[in-house]
Formats: sequence, structure tokens, C-alpha cells
Amino acid sequence: MTLRLHDTATRTVREFISLVPGEASLYLCGATVQAPPHIGHLRSGVNFDILVRWLRASGYQVTLCRNVTDIDDKILNTAARDGEPWWAIAERNARAFNRGYDALGCLPPDVEPRATGHVPEMIVLMRELIDSGHAYPAEGNVYFDVRSYPDYGALSGQRLAQRRGADDSSGAGKRDPRDFALWKAAKPGEPSWETPWGPGRPGWHLECSAMAMKYLGHSFDLHGGGLDLLFPHHENEIAQARAAGYGFARYWVHNGILGVSGEKMSKSLGNSLLVTEMLRRVRPVELRYYLSQAHYRSQMEYSAEALAEAVAAYRRMEGFVLRAAELSGAQEETAELPAEFTAAMNDDLGVPQALAVVHQELRTGNNALAAGDEAGVAQSLSRLRSMLGVLGLDPLAAPWAEADRDEDLRAVVGALVQVALNQRQAARERQDYEAADTIRDDLGAAGVLVEDTLEGPRWELKR
Repeated sequence: MTLRLHDTATRTVREFISLVPGEASLYLCGATVQAPPHIGHLRSGVNFDILVRWLRASGYQVTLCRNVTDIDDKILNTAARDGEPWWAIAERNARAFNRGYDALGCLPPDVEPRATGHVPEMIVLMRELIDSGHAYPAEGNVYFDVRSYPDYGALSGQRLAQRRGADDSSGAGKRDPRDFALWKAAKPGEPSWETPWGPGRPGWHLECSAMAMKYLGHSFDLHGGGLDLLFPHHENEIAQARAAGYGFARYWVHNGILGVSGEKMSKSLGNSLLVTEMLRRVRPVELRYYLSQAHYRSQMEYSAEALAEAVAAYRRMEGFVLRAAELSGAQEETAELPAEFTAAMNDDLGVPQALAVVHQELRTGNNALAAGDEAGVAQSLSRLRSMLGVLGLDPLAAPWAEADRDEDLRAVVGALVQVALNQRQAARERQDYEAADTIRDDLGAAGVLVEDTLEGPRWELKR
């Protein structure tokens, strides 16, 4: 199997990659937990969850390392503003992120390291860089000397000549304003850890390099994250690791940004759509479908209309799967993936093209259902579930399965609905169609949708 990834944002990644079936290692830049997650954060989680699912479906044993940045300027600024301990803010929001990932059906990472738990590994990496002449201590800080690494900028295409300074260009003791901080000297009231160069706290870029190599080794397969992390974060990560003599990530994969009215969705703009608020409007599986339907590298623009269209599209698929399962049973074994679906997923994780195959199969299944072709219905159901399972969207699989609902309450509701349906049928038999329509409309107003089929009336609760 050849998985082809096209990361046009970078200069060092090869356009086509071939991984021998076996083991695959992936480091994913996770959350900086200064605030609860918005759906822009969850887009990255869903995109890379699909990548992991596809690699596993293709025969790989995947090790996923997704970090938590629990010490950072943003967290400290939030703590100072709100008058809360920095660690309480980090812990509360880290849990909120995990609830969001779980709600949207993202598989848990194999390891989820936190930056504050890996200072010893960071000290070792800094010592290696200082000893090799790629970093230097200055007034309690430690800086990476970007001029000492000739390939700096190769990942993002931003060369040194184009840069005036790093994000922290005013740092004390810098030799060059473009040098970036590996370690920041302690400030009054801020948390600090002891190092051979004085107390302080780690720089953001150092954290990820140290954690990635701790759990995936000095050379691993894939490094992922949002396109907004390409520079300076990922550029600095690779510079640190390779300057120390390590291969680090072989390939880089970046997901596009989710925006609102042409601007990047961010907490600072005040236009973030929190996951908790979105899940009051739509079901988790519907939000997952919305976030996954665009190509992972594409820019997305949020709109209520686009979300509503995605919800309607998913409900059409779900409706067929539930009706087909009632007719033919929900088989545990699913069909082999269609060749067109496999080709789409192997070509740069082409979820939009893969979903086109899904919707074509949905049309085939609905035609079979209308024709009373039970064998055709069963075949389409099996094919659909095999594809939706790869995308984490199978209505009959955890965590979306009907079995997760309160069956006792459903039984009571079902008995009451059946009484009303019997009354409606009696009205139709005596040709009192006005009364029959009134009963149907009253059920609809109460949240029960009634559909007349060849086998008799079928009902379901409004989503």
C-alpha cells in the first residue's frame, strides 16, 4: 500500500511517501490549554483521527503521541488576568479538551505527555545543543543560535534573510534577535524549575522536541499539526532536533485552518465557537461529519448554513443505515472497502472523494430499499458501514450506537406512540383522513416523526 501525502506548505516533505506495512509513529501537536476548546481545535483532532484510523485499517500498528502544553506564556497571562493558579487553568482546560475529543469519537492517543512532566529531557537536549555550539546561555535564558544551523527555514520556506526577529526578540542577552528561547529565566510570581543555567521555565518549541523523541525515538515517521504551527513552531522543533544530531520527523502533515468571516478562529478575536456550545445545537456525530467532510489541508469557513447542510447529509446516511439494519440486521462483519474509496483515501487522505463514494453507495442502497431488494439493501449496508467505520461515522458503532440510548425510556415512549398510531390507522380505515392527519401532526409537534412505508408506519424521535 502506498499512502500519498501532499503537504504543499513545506519544502522538505516528499510529495509521495510509501510506508512499509508494520509500525507507524505519529506525533501530533496537541492543545495549549489556556482556554476550553473551540471547533477549530477539534478540526485538527478529527482530521488526524481519520489519518490514524486509515493507517490502522491499512495494516499499520500506529503509535500516536499527542501532547499537552500545560506551561506557556498564554497560560500565565490568563492566570494573571483571572487571578487563578496557572496549574488549575491548565488542568481544567486539559480535561475540557479530552471531553471534546471523546465526544467527537476521536480515538485516545497511546501516550499524552504534558510539558511540565518532561523538564529533565529538555535539560538533556539543551546541554547537547550548548555543547555542540548550537545554543548558548545568557542571563538565565538559553537561546538557539539560528545562524549555526544552515537549514533553518527549509521546512517553511522562510529563510533567515527574511526574518528580523523571533517572537521573543527582546530577550535579555541575545546574540541575534532571530535566535529563539529554549529556556526562559525565572520571573517573580511565575513557576520555575532548576537547571544548570538557572531557574526558569521551558520555551514552547523545546517542549515538543523533547517529548516527541522521548516517546517515539530520535527518528519517527510523521509529525502533524495545524498549518498555523508551521512557522515558527515546527521550524524551530526540527532545527533543535537536527542540530543535536537526530533525524526527528521524516514527514510533516498540516491541516488547514477553520475560520470565521475570513479570519482565523481564535480566542483572542472573540469569535470562537466553543465545543460545548456547538454540542447544544447538533449531535456530536453530526459535528464530526461537518469537520471531516472538507479536505484536511483546505481552509474552512464556518457558517450556520454549511453546518445545517452537513447535518442533513449525515442524517440521510444515518436514516438508511438504521432502516436497512431493521430490515436485514446489523451484521458484525462489514464488506471489503470499495476500490474507489481506498484509492481516494490513499491519495492524500481524500475524504471528500471518499465521501462521494459513500453517497453513491447510499443512492444504490435507497434504490434497493424502495424496490424491496433485501439482498441489495444488505450489501449496501455492509459497504456503507465499512466506509463509515474508517471515517469514525458508523451510526451503529460506538459511541454513536442506538444501544447507548436509554432503552427503558424508549420502550415506554414506543408503547405510547403505538397507541396513537393504532388510533390513526383506525381513523384511516373509516376514511376520516382529517383525524388521521391531526394525529400525525400532533406526534410531530411532540417530537415523533412518522413515515408511511410498505411495511406500515415507521416512527423515530426528532434529532
